[in-house]
Amino acid sequence: MTRLHRLVRRAAPAVTAVALLTAALLLAFGPPPLLRWIPHPDVAGMHVDFDTFWHSARALVEYGPGSSVIYDTGARLHNLNPPLLSVLLAPLGALDALTGYRILTACSVLLVAGSVVAAGRELRLGPGWTLLGLGAVLASSPLHGTLLLGQIYPLLLAGITAGWIAERRGHPVAAAVLYRITVALKPSLAPLLLLAAAQRRWRPFAAGVGAAAVATLVGVAVAGWSTAWQWLTMALAEPVGPTLDNASLPGLALRWGLPAAVGTVLGAALLLGTLAHYARRTARYGSGLAAGTDPGGTAPFAVLATGLLAAPISWHNYLLLLWPGLLALAASGRPGDTRRRVVAALFALAVIPVAWGDLWADGFPLSPLGRALYTAVLLAAWWALLRPATGPVPPGSAPVSRPDRRPGAAGEPVRPGA
Repeated sequence: MTRLHRLVRRAAPAVTAVALLTAALLLAFGPPPLLRWIPHPDVAGMHVDFDTFWHSARALVEYGPGSSVIYDTGARLHNLNPPLLSVLLAPLGALDALTGYRILTACSVLLVAGSVVAAGRELRLGPGWTLLGLGAVLASSPLHGTLLLGQIYPLLLAGITAGWIAERRGHPVAAAVLYRITVALKPSLAPLLLLAAAQRRWRPFAAGVGAAAVATLVGVAVAGWSTAWQWLTMALAEPVGPTLDNASLPGLALRWGLPAAVGTVLGAALLLGTLAHYARRTARYGSGLAAGTDPGGTAPFAVLATGLLAAPISWHNYLLLLWPGLLALAASGRPGDTRRRVVAALFALAVIPVAWGDLWADGFPLSPLGRALYTAVLLAAWWALLRPATGPVPPGSAPVSRPDRRPGAAGEPVRPGA
């Protein structure tokens, strides 16, 4: 056991306890929790992301396909999502804003809970860890913020979880298509497209790229061809967000008084290094996911984490998308081992409410560290999600795709650190 391993093993329970204590104190003595404001009827003032989406969907419903008006609605915020999202949300645009928000909120809770339960069932985690994962996500600040603002992350989580389950059940092309349709809804998740290429699985890679292109073109064709240029112009012009809940490395760089480009370069290096890591394992052990390049089933989520770290804006609420990967990380370990302790710590950190940001005033010596919490959580999740790719192969895993006498080939256990 390395010195770092011993340190993490000892520190994780302490982090869990401190995070839960901090959350309890902030809930008791801080401002009202976000859950209190979810029933508020002021959609434009409180549920601003949904208000933006609803205005675009409403414009599409009122003016019809091809009208190219979804980005000129007078909404409070810019709609930075591709036209496909407005097409998908068109049924809500036919309703009044408050009813549409309430329907989206109810569906979001069901999608999140269903995704976590489906992941636990797929991993055969048993009721203990499945309920822990479900309870943690329902109590988490990312979910509460998502519901309050009316964001689409639960929909993205459902798409990613469905693709991941399809992958585990031996349907790589279907998985690639599901992943890519999800990416077509939120292009900042595009690094996920590159994983199949790094693993030398060219058919799923081609199917995924094709599915993303077709889904994007369908959205543009329905909304109006000029919306493609409108969306690209707005998305590329959007500046990096320096606010505390932007967990990306460019956002952290700005908060620390550095150029955003520094964070972008670091994030790109993490992304390329992660893809190179999986490419190296594929070259060494073959392309069989279970016994070679991704024995724990966490690779998609590790790549997602690096993509979020490198993006200009990655709100803390994006952490929801990594939940099935964290459950897979727990499933790859044993009761009480370091992996499960780390997962418990990450779950606890996610419970800390957004009132955390009020603790760090300008000029306070510890403010730079306090304002780095969400980035640190995302970095820790990324690092932890790499572990199953260097740990033992789960019992009963399929052999790699080509025979080999090296460790880890032909179903042999892979030594930690290999």
